[in-house]
Order: sequence, then C-alpha cells, then structure tokens
Amino acid sequence: MKKIYHLSTCTTCQRMLKETGAAGKGFVLQDIKTDRITPVQLDELKAKTGSYEALFSKRALKYKELGLKDQVLTEEDYRRLILEEYTFLKRPVIVDGKKVVVGSPGKEY
Repeated sequence: MKKIYHLSTCTTCQRMLKETGAAGKGFVLQDIKTDRITPVQLDELKAKTGSYEALFSKRALKYKELGLKDQVLTEEDYRRLILEEYTFLKRPVIVDGKKVVVGSPGKEY
C-alpha cells in the first residue's frame, strides 16, 4: 500500500508533496480533515511505527490549549486524542509498504 495522510490546508504538507513528487508516484492521498483517519488505519500505523506517541503532534495548537503538555499521556490517550482531533496526527504520514515516514521526510521520495 502506498498512501499519504496529509492536511490539504497545511503548508508543510503542500510543500512536502510538491518537493517529493510522491503524489505522482502512485500514492493515494487522504486529507485527514475531510476523510478522517479511522481507528483501523490508526492501529495499522501504530503497528508500523511502534507507538501512538510517534504519530502524535505536540506542535498542534490544541496541545497547549488543552493543557496536555502538563499532563502525563498514555498510549491510549494519544490514540483517543488523534481520533477525536485530526490536527493531533503528525503529518504528513507517508506509507510505502512496510516503510512509514512520519513528519517531514526530506526528499527520499
């Protein structure tokens, strides 16, 4: 499976898609704002990355707004938060078979 989870309004995602050319290399694009990530998809990503925390964006505005930076979060907390609020998914997430790149991958694609 070749898939990119991204946010179409995110300038970093737009830049990464353009720089890597991944969209033209057979990747399926999923805009997580309009096509939310499912629990099954998130669990598959966790299995490939090793943790929900690796998929969680601590740079999201709501992270500070909700006071999460002052709390000790569990893996279940990270999972629940990502499913509740799409901006908590670190992006882009690029899946190419068994390989997963979370965040800015550079120009390896």
